[in-house]
Amino acid sequence: MTENGSIGAESHYRTILERLSQGDYAVEKFPADDPLGSSFSLLIDRLRLDRAKRERLNDIILRVNSGLFLDEILDDIYRDFKSLIPYDRIGLSFVEDNGNTVRSYWARSDARPLKLVGDFSVPLAGSSLDDIFRTGRPRILNDLEDYLRNKPQSISTRYIVEEGYRSSLTCPLMINGKAVGFIFFSSVRPNTYAAAHVEDFIRVADQVSAAVGKGRLASELLRNREQIESQNERLRKLGEKKNMFLGMAAHDLRGPIGFAKMAAERILTGDATMAPEIRRSFLSDIISQSAHMLALLNDLLDLSQIESGTFQLHPVPVVVADFLRETVERHARLAEPKKTRVELESAPQGKILADRFRLRQVMDNLISNAIKYTPAGSLVLVRANRTNGFWRIEVQDEGPGLTEDDQERLFQAFARLSASPTGNEKGTGLGLAIARRLIEAHGGSIGVRSIPGQGATFHLTIPAAAA
Repeated sequence: MTENGSIGAESHYRTILERLSQGDYAVEKFPADDPLGSSFSLLIDRLRLDRAKRERLNDIILRVNSGLFLDEILDDIYRDFKSLIPYDRIGLSFVEDNGNTVRSYWARSDARPLKLVGDFSVPLAGSSLDDIFRTGRPRILNDLEDYLRNKPQSISTRYIVEEGYRSSLTCPLMINGKAVGFIFFSSVRPNTYAAAHVEDFIRVADQVSAAVGKGRLASELLRNREQIESQNERLRKLGEKKNMFLGMAAHDLRGPIGFAKMAAERILTGDATMAPEIRRSFLSDIISQSAHMLALLNDLLDLSQIESGTFQLHPVPVVVADFLRETVERHARLAEPKKTRVELESAPQGKILADRFRLRQVMDNLISNAIKYTPAGSLVLVRANRTNGFWRIEVQDEGPGLTEDDQERLFQAFARLSASPTGNEKGTGLGLAIARRLIEAHGGSIGVRSIPGQGATFHLTIPAAAA
């Protein structure tokens, strides 16, 4: 080639390089006998292919990013990425607990039923994922069965093999230069993933990381907003309940306070001729009304502690038979003026783990209510039996029974029932509401069976203590 020819060829190749640097790959073919031209042709073909891959990846990521939340972004990735990476299954895991645990988040496959799904976690340290996490480089396993034979302790690999997959590609998820998790591509065929494509895999993983990071942030913001809204709604309802309680408490306190004030004024302003029995009657009324107000305030404080979450139980082993015997004997003495009998029908030996003071509070409420609503001379029975790890304690009365409406409102605060106490006894309207919360705090339940005109049987269940 002449000097002028060499200069011309050099100028031609320089022009081609400038066009390539500007992204112009529409270059005419070179003569077959031009070795340098052949090398240029191979380079141009590779650049064209690389640009096509990037454009396809950008198009897919653009579609994927049209989703807002993480789960819908992952579904879009599963649907669209097959033109970039071969797979029959995709899984996603995040690194949590300050980098100590890998926890599965999501997986999808149309080829096989999934076993490795749900809340599955493994320690990161010492696992094969640790190298991927530290280096930021993908891992290719083209024979999962062979890998499992060499590492039989890998539970996740065993699940994947049992699902029917034979090769896998694991890419780290990198957000702001920090590994935050892994995306797993799996194929039912061995030797699906070639090491020569690692850089392509890294490029795809980088784009996936950006989309996943955006979706995860949006999902967390949505969850936080929902939690805040739920908390606000709970606070609003608590506020309404507090106002209702205050209104009812004020209403229930107004009468006793007014009566006690009137009685005290009569005593204070009464002349010396006031008969001693009248003075004693006024004083007795003041004591009775004060006791009622104190009980109401104590119940309000108990309910307030329970509702606010500051209430605590102090459970100890309680011998059921001894506890019920003491409770029944105490109420039998209190029921004597009404000529009502309170008897313990049955109570096998055994223990429950309970706060003794709070359990007594519940039983006192149930038995005193039975006495209160039972006609004079009636019988109140208490019984207990154990079944399926629980104790069931019942209090049966011979009162007027409860209508269906009464039973629905029975365990609500300040519930007003259609029946009235047979001896003009007073109540706060909070006892059963507190009893329900106390029993539920023990892990049990409370309820009632009743037919109007045939009495009522209240029952509570509470877990038995371990032997």
